[in-house]
Amino acid sequence: MNKLASLPHVALPARNVEAPTYVFDSGVDASNHVAWQIAGIIRERNSLGRSATLGLVSGSSPTGVYQELVRIHEEEGLDFSRVSIFIVNEYYGLDPDRLQSLRRWLMDNFVKKTNVRPENVHFLDATLPVNKIDASCRRYEEEIAGAGGLDVLLLGVAPNGSVGFNEPYTSRKSRTRLVQLDPQTRLNAAGLFFSESNVPTHGLTIGFGTIMEARKIVVLAFGDSKASVIQRALEEPLCDATPAGWLRAHPDVSFILDRNAAAALQDVATPWRTRQVEWDPQMTKRAVLWLCERCNKALLKLSDTDFRAFGLHSLLREKGPAAVICETVFNQMLDTIAQHPCGTTRKRILAFSPHPDDDVISMGGTMIRLVNDNHEFHVAYMTSGNIAVNDHDAYRIADLLAEIHKQFDCESKITEIFSEKVEEPLREKKPGDRDTQEVLRVKRLIRWSEARAADQVCGIPVERVHFLNLPFYDTGTVEKLPPTESDRKIVRELIETLQPEHIFVAGDLTDPHGTHRVCALVVFSVLKEMVQEGYELPEVLLYRGAWQEWPLDQIEIAVPLSPRDSEKKREAIFRHASQKDGALFLGSDNREFWQRAEDRNIATADSYNRIGLPEYYAVEAFVRWDGSFEV
Repeated sequence: MNKLASLPHVALPARNVEAPTYVFDSGVDASNHVAWQIAGIIRERNSLGRSATLGLVSGSSPTGVYQELVRIHEEEGLDFSRVSIFIVNEYYGLDPDRLQSLRRWLMDNFVKKTNVRPENVHFLDATLPVNKIDASCRRYEEEIAGAGGLDVLLLGVAPNGSVGFNEPYTSRKSRTRLVQLDPQTRLNAAGLFFSESNVPTHGLTIGFGTIMEARKIVVLAFGDSKASVIQRALEEPLCDATPAGWLRAHPDVSFILDRNAAAALQDVATPWRTRQVEWDPQMTKRAVLWLCERCNKALLKLSDTDFRAFGLHSLLREKGPAAVICETVFNQMLDTIAQHPCGTTRKRILAFSPHPDDDVISMGGTMIRLVNDNHEFHVAYMTSGNIAVNDHDAYRIADLLAEIHKQFDCESKITEIFSEKVEEPLREKKPGDRDTQEVLRVKRLIRWSEARAADQVCGIPVERVHFLNLPFYDTGTVEKLPPTESDRKIVRELIETLQPEHIFVAGDLTDPHGTHRVCALVVFSVLKEMVQEGYELPEVLLYRGAWQEWPLDQIEIAVPLSPRDSEKKREAIFRHASQKDGALFLGSDNREFWQRAEDRNIATADSYNRIGLPEYYAVEAFVRWDGSFEV
């Protein structure tokens, strides 16, 4: 099928920004749009007998673009033989065959899947000694010029505002060079290298002067984590602290966003301030809750004057007076509070957890509540989570098991096996290397035992704990395989076996290629398939992971937690010992997972209190899945 004939959902142009900006419903639609643009340029150059020169980045943001370009090549015959490619950046000191090499990533995920000629692929040489770097960088600039300059430059934006490795406060006239990486850049890359200490301190990058000479620039940004930097880059005055903002000055630049990355832009966050809106119940609730925050008032204290003072004249005229509007929204929010989220009649409930600790981190208090309500609660861990276990934890467990066999005079070769298969590979492992299958198996068992221990705290018996180990995850690296029918079959068999009346799913769809998103879409695709075959869809509730909470206006079910509930939830999280005290994937937030969970739950309760609703110690929040997310 020619996907070019199947247009994506309409992209909304963002208003009041300093560069052409388009907001798509999803990262998939956005990625396809960019891929079709690039394919069109390549076809145009091919028809003229000319080459197309692309500047490309690696990472999660452009993955969907490359996947669609590969599909167009395979199914529609797009010819890449005249295309020249220049990589934007690379970690200095990293061999090109290392797992974390940006060069290797681009080759494996794109170049090798097309007919791009090897001699047309240009990379920054990160293995040269320092005294040869300047000359190599000058040659790279000459190669770009010799290719006729960059026709299209595909870029991403880091949370700190950097582009490529052009970090905050870099020169706007900079050229290709060796740079020292910003601490935030290294922290963001810690997961890829399995530890921040393994991340190189320097990198090679084309400069901003080089970037601005490209004929066309396309900037991709997807997910909640990009919302703040996109707002700074597009709406705030230009400053050296946010280099991405300088791209606004380019004559042919476009920012391609999904709705989550665009969430902080004025046209998305407060559309009534930039254009005419339809005051349906959801938009009304959103605007009134925003007004509460701006006025620092509870819902039932807002007046007509407050509405007028903050530009909500049309809402007041159409739905007013203020007392009527606010009472309606107050009742809407009051109705979200659920002491017994699945009722008090015994039901079978299934919660899908992407990793072995997402359930207790995100909805541990609700799990405890549902068990106390005498529901038959099951939890399914979709992946092993083994790459998130530190080497020292695996070494400690292997050493412990070997010593137990010694102490109890067990007649087995367990000591020799662990020494050869686990301890020795861990000792010889270089920073950032992939684990052996035996080490991964030990790490999987560590997460398995921790999850069972956490479930015991919540009162869930072992027979209701299911470890699915979906195949897409088992690569031993941060990069995962695309989900297949094998993954869907495992999920479907569990749903068909249990026949749950309620299903909980981690609804983190903002990361285009994260494990949470893949797991959610696997569940959704199975449910849609089953519904088409006559299966009655149960209520599906979405929770969010450790990284963020649902916005107040989107929350449909709010489960209050007492201090005792929160203490028990913390105890369950603590059972995941390998994820405490320096877990591998904490990201840019240095708080432990239990701290994030408590702070978030307390903040959600405080949000309810500030708008004049009952005051609770903590709250866990959910939204209902309506089947509208893309699969």
